[in-house]
Amino acid sequence: MKNNQGITVLSNFVILHPWWVLLLTLSITLTMAAGMKNLGFNNNYQVYFGEDNPQLLAFEAIQKTYNKSDNIMFVIAPDDGTVFTNHALQAVVELTKKAWQLPYSNRVDSISNFQNIVAKQDDLIVGNLITSPQTLDIAEREQIKNTVLHDPELADYLISKTGHVTGVNVTVQLPKTSESESLDVAIQARQLAREIESSYPDIKVYLSGGMMLNNAFFESVMNDNKTLIPLMLGIILLVLLLCLRSISATVAVVMLLGLSVIGALGVVGWLGWDLNPTSAVAPTIILTMAVADCIHIMVTLLQSMRLGHNKKQAIQESLEVNFKPMFITSLTTAIGFAAMNSSDVPPFSDLGNLVSIGTATAWVLAVTFLPALMVLLPIRVKVKPDPQLIFMDKLANFVIAKRNNLLIINGLMAITLLACIPFNELNDEFVKYFDETIDFRQNTDFINENMGGLYNIEFSLHSGQHGGVSEPEFLNKIQRFSDWLAKQPEIVHVNTITNIFKRLNENMHGGNPQWYRLPELRDLTAQYLLFYEMSLPYGLDLNDQINIDKSSLRVTTLMKVMSSNNMLTVESRAKEWLIANMPEIQTEVASPILMFAHIGERSIRSMLVGTTLALVSISMMLIVAFRSVKLGLISMIPNLLPIGIAFGIWGLLNGQVNMGLSVVASMTLGIVVDDTIHFLSKYQQATQIKGMDSVSAVRYTFSTIGVAMGITSVVLVAGFMVLSLSHFNINGDMGQLTAITITAAMLLELFLLPPLLMSFSSSTTLRRHAVPDF
Repeated sequence: MKNNQGITVLSNFVILHPWWVLLLTLSITLTMAAGMKNLGFNNNYQVYFGEDNPQLLAFEAIQKTYNKSDNIMFVIAPDDGTVFTNHALQAVVELTKKAWQLPYSNRVDSISNFQNIVAKQDDLIVGNLITSPQTLDIAEREQIKNTVLHDPELADYLISKTGHVTGVNVTVQLPKTSESESLDVAIQARQLAREIESSYPDIKVYLSGGMMLNNAFFESVMNDNKTLIPLMLGIILLVLLLCLRSISATVAVVMLLGLSVIGALGVVGWLGWDLNPTSAVAPTIILTMAVADCIHIMVTLLQSMRLGHNKKQAIQESLEVNFKPMFITSLTTAIGFAAMNSSDVPPFSDLGNLVSIGTATAWVLAVTFLPALMVLLPIRVKVKPDPQLIFMDKLANFVIAKRNNLLIINGLMAITLLACIPFNELNDEFVKYFDETIDFRQNTDFINENMGGLYNIEFSLHSGQHGGVSEPEFLNKIQRFSDWLAKQPEIVHVNTITNIFKRLNENMHGGNPQWYRLPELRDLTAQYLLFYEMSLPYGLDLNDQINIDKSSLRVTTLMKVMSSNNMLTVESRAKEWLIANMPEIQTEVASPILMFAHIGERSIRSMLVGTTLALVSISMMLIVAFRSVKLGLISMIPNLLPIGIAFGIWGLLNGQVNMGLSVVASMTLGIVVDDTIHFLSKYQQATQIKGMDSVSAVRYTFSTIGVAMGITSVVLVAGFMVLSLSHFNINGDMGQLTAITITAAMLLELFLLPPLLMSFSSSTTLRRHAVPDF
């Protein structure tokens, strides 16, 4: 009773002092929104990995030991299908030279500056393979072609097998003093590509690599925000106008939505958080979630006015009837999204926190700002039967008449679709995070089809002693490992220092191919290495392959684009070989692609914990709220089944579960429970206060809450279907599966929950428990 009195006091204050309520809520919300000036955007792919992620730690250890491997890969594709013309080689030389001028560039590798080794008597001459391409004759071009296509350091890395495309790889060392660094690099890289294409009209330049990947994250988010948010607002406006049939009500709701979004973003700004490619879609989700509370307030208000109540009376009634259910639904929604904090993927935690803040903000505004604004806005409603209520009465009669059949049909469909869940496979295809409209995806697909491998795994192998990389025994083991790697069907290129040692040994023996093997003496190997390093030009040292004290070296493998499962298989196979054949050698294995391959599995495991906690919390909350164990348990059936059904449908439609889908279960659990709470609160009110039997209570519930449930479900599905249009497929798949889940939940709320209540509940049983004052 005290709770009801508190709600009455609030509703009276809102109705009697609307200007004060508006002034207070606007002041607080705009103060929150002021934090938006502090918002930044982190488009680095490493944002997807927590600080304690073991794959990230291994990758950072390798990065600290050797030169960093962030890069831009330019791929030159001449129209005539060969790079071995004076014209095309001149383009390679020019691009290589200009690439040194890119921001933060510290190394450029291409076939033109490949360090060719020539030994003259006791001198070792190392220099660029191509210096004056315009003066090359046929024989010289053929010699260059033969060298490039057959050198293991270049083949399938900087030149295709047939020589129809070639790459220029730029290594970038970001100082990380500004959030725009990678974006600046990407912009200037594109400008350089356009310059080359302008100077050489018969040549096309494609761009890929880590810097372009970071830029792709940023571009996909910017494109989504330009299209998805306006589209979502348009859909909301259309649904509100059609369903509420009131311009004033629609304007009030839209104002609340805007305040909810900027308020939540402002809080994040005050907290010093940055947006990222995943959390940047939060405004679309907040818009969708915030509509739900507004719909319940407005539908009840308008229905009351159509029954002849005056506006203030209708506002007060709507606020008092919906306050507690809205509070509980907002709380369960926040719990579901907050459970995303258990994910091993920080952007999903950020998304969950941001939406939770937005949901809480929307609820506060819905019970203060919205009713106060409606007191002041003019609103006209005709006193007449509502056609929406007539439809709900017919739907209720159908459900009541066919309740036994509906139980059987829903049960069979649920069992069938749940049986399809095993059709899903936890698998990621990293390049396919972006759809075909993104330049990075288009260019990367071309490079994958026409060049060597794009995916890589790096191995850092430690000799255990200073200068140990010159030890013949250690080098022979590395060579055995490299040979084994080269035989793996997934691997197209292996880059290792042993190739340079063998080339040096051959050249120091007059170019005799029989000497293309590793030196047999440590001193000789060390001498070769010293001569070679002293001959290298600035920027082309061996620090990308050998550490400073020459105690360890890096072996890099390149592979074609593949699924995360295949990538993990290659990693596991390599580790097993190392343990079996080189157990004494300490090894780190890492790469950005390998990090992404592991993250889906880690996220699924961590989200199982989060979802379980959310499920327990929400279940206990419902049992306490309804003061009935039976109702609380019955309510979980239409709340849990939609998630399983959605994954069953996904198994039939797609079957690939990426890291974006790992959070859907906890996220949707908090959403789909909303309508259940509103339905059960009205059902319990009918049985306990009005003394209705279960059949009459179901009919009453449909008439009082059915319209609002339908509208909110349509808006939620529309909102997440809009998200499914995202060019960033992690967000798009998440939106699509969530929309499927909410659709399944809506159907079960209408066609399964009422038959369950009529079959397993009775008014007598329910009356034994205290009324929860809904």
